[in-house]
Amino acid sequence: MKADTHPDYHMITVKMTDGTEFQTRSTWGSEGDTLTLEIDPTSHPAWTGGNQRLLQEGGRVAQFNKRFGGLSLKKK
Repeated sequence: MKADTHPDYHMITVKMTDGTEFQTRSTWGSEGDTLTLEIDPTSHPAWTGGNQRLLQEGGRVAQFNKRFGGLSLKKK
């Protein structure tokens, strides 16, 4: 195995968006640095379930027919 092929693995502090902090090992930064997160599982809609779009009135075809159902290619 070659020497010096792996990055330095050290302890850092991770600060969540709600202000909580925890210690973990990482290759990011240097020993004792603080990683401040802008998005984390406590604030992101993918984990919190917020802002979901639901189609209340049928599927995509029903929505299309509702908008464009009166259009026709026939001459009057």
